[in-house]
Amino acid sequence: MRQVSRVSKVLFCAIAAASFSVSAFAQNWPNSTVTVVVPWPPGGPSDIAARPIAKRLTETLGQPFVIDNRGGGGGNIGSAAVARAAADGNTLLITSSAPIVINPSLYKKMAFDPSKDLVPITNLLRVPLVLVANPSVPANNLKELIAYIKTQPQFSYASAGNGTPQHMTGELFKSVTKLDITHVPYKGSAPAISDLLGGHVPVMFDSMIAIMPHIKSGKVKVIAVSGAKRSSLLPDVPTFAESGYPNLVSYAWYGFFAPAGTPKSLVAKINAETQKIMKEPTFQKILADTGSDYVGDTPENFAAFVKDEAVKWAKVVKESGATVD
Repeated sequence: MRQVSRVSKVLFCAIAAASFSVSAFAQNWPNSTVTVVVPWPPGGPSDIAARPIAKRLTETLGQPFVIDNRGGGGGNIGSAAVARAAADGNTLLITSSAPIVINPSLYKKMAFDPSKDLVPITNLLRVPLVLVANPSVPANNLKELIAYIKTQPQFSYASAGNGTPQHMTGELFKSVTKLDITHVPYKGSAPAISDLLGGHVPVMFDSMIAIMPHIKSGKVKVIAVSGAKRSSLLPDVPTFAESGYPNLVSYAWYGFFAPAGTPKSLVAKINAETQKIMKEPTFQKILADTGSDYVGDTPENFAAFVKDEAVKWAKVVKESGATVD
């Protein structure tokens, strides 16, 4: 009995020492430069959240937080680099939803498994998508657009690229409306918008962040928004749900992640520091100006949300037959 007691005491002390070590590590973090990988080219929507957050983390925590825009592979290349990084808080990821919950179903081979190789920290923000049309399209609302598409032997929609939330929202639109529409992927929103304005594609789905300047200038028609409620920037534009399609609710969301194995105490610290920044007036103004919703969440709730999103988009991918391989 005494021997068992001694063993238990040793184990207890070892566990307590390890817990103290992890906690101390989190308290002392960061003690060097932190790289925040954004797996998209500079200037994209992910930078809307990543750059101001990195700037404020640098100011509040006293160590440089450096943005590394590492695009390619639909967000897979940069995300995989973070998944392979040491779980010490020195390499983090801010990305849109694509490589986390869409690509695992869309790509036949992935260099990493988001559900196993990354740890959710917090959901930063979400922005509804907008269905817009070239002014030459003879439709001013969703009912008229659907009726018009049915008269066209060939009809297409543009997106910012394969696997993007814009692409998948288009596929969800096809699924719920039972329309036969061809997807035309572009390498980013800018070239897709350029072709929409030029009349080379009739409609496209895009984030409010990218398309709002062209809506304000009247160069495109707004048909519907994909959020659960109307946007404060477009209060007169109905949602898809209001237009008769309650199952078409979609957002481009942006989240903060760390490599798997990152101590929970460190994840909690990064979450807390990020929440403080997101509640500041500067960040709140960014959200208002871009039509984005503040989300902010615990790591546990965000992990559950990511799991549900993966199931949702896997179903859309399967039903649409979409693939990029």
